[in-house]
Amino acid sequence: MNSRERILAAINCEPVDRIPTDMWATAEVRRKLTDYFGEGVSLWKELHIDGMGYVFPRYAGPAPPAAPEGESVDFWGVRTKRVPHEGGAYDEVSFCPLASVQTLDDLDAYAWPQADWFDYSHMRERAERVRKTRVVNCGAMMPFFHHNALRGLEQSLLDPLVEPELTHEILKRLTDFFYEQYFRIFETCEGLIDLAGVTDDLGSQVGPLMSLDVYREFYAPHHKRLIDLCHEFGVKVFHHDDGGIRPFIPILVDMGIDVLNPIQWACRDMDMKELKSKFGGKICFHGAIENQKILPFGTPEDVREEVRHCIDSLASDGTGYILASCHNIQVNTPVENIIAMYDEAWHYGKMA
Repeated sequence: MNSRERILAAINCEPVDRIPTDMWATAEVRRKLTDYFGEGVSLWKELHIDGMGYVFPRYAGPAPPAAPEGESVDFWGVRTKRVPHEGGAYDEVSFCPLASVQTLDDLDAYAWPQADWFDYSHMRERAERVRKTRVVNCGAMMPFFHHNALRGLEQSLLDPLVEPELTHEILKRLTDFFYEQYFRIFETCEGLIDLAGVTDDLGSQVGPLMSLDVYREFYAPHHKRLIDLCHEFGVKVFHHDDGGIRPFIPILVDMGIDVLNPIQWACRDMDMKELKSKFGGKICFHGAIENQKILPFGTPEDVREEVRHCIDSLASDGTGYILASCHNIQVNTPVENIIAMYDEAWHYGKMA
């Protein structure tokens, strides 16, 4: 099997020759690995990573509003500031353009992004090239994430309770944009896209960020609309959802997600064997290698043991699992541990 065939088989819960692998890592980690292996060396080949290929439209819309010095701004008008941490940095939201919105008229005054702000013309050629060796992924649609970014996390969590009408309208407009944008992506690349994300972070380290009632009323209908769009074009749905999200999983599976990431098994009620028992054969699992304690602070043997733990739990039937860290590998992770993770997956994950 090549990498494309292996990952597609796992997604479809079909037999594989070995457990496929993927890598999510910060830019600093990729630089560390390049320094270790040398410029021009393929990390994918050295570490036996199957990985995915990505295609996106190019932004060709109006210039975003100006940002203060030291900040960046995107086409949503959301500003971010680079915040250093332990040898790396993350972009943290510093300004939310809809934070002070109170009425539907206020929403009309905001310059909502449009699907025709993007150039899709190059995507088909790129997708044809990628799919020769890898699965083709085209990004993600994230209503809750963008609700957070536009309103601020605290306000967006309060909105369904104190501003239900406004919340419904914000989510409708967000989803209308994603629907039209991804319709154009799928139409342009019809028959070439394998995966698209319908994804959000609904969980914290200790459990859900919202009640099931709030999710069902405000967010689930929009997720379902976008999931259905993907399936209409024969595209599988990749759902990323951090934290303790166990209560949401039956709803997500019923709505039609095909791949669930990142499987943070250290969070509440996220036991991998139970998840495999309940949902194996219905969805493929992606991620799971614990990267808050084991990957950054364990020994290489601890990491190898974790790889075996995840394969035994999530691929107990020999398929339905793509091995990766349960979030981006962080800069404080030793290179030796990263090598141990993929080396153990390469050897222990062989099915024959």
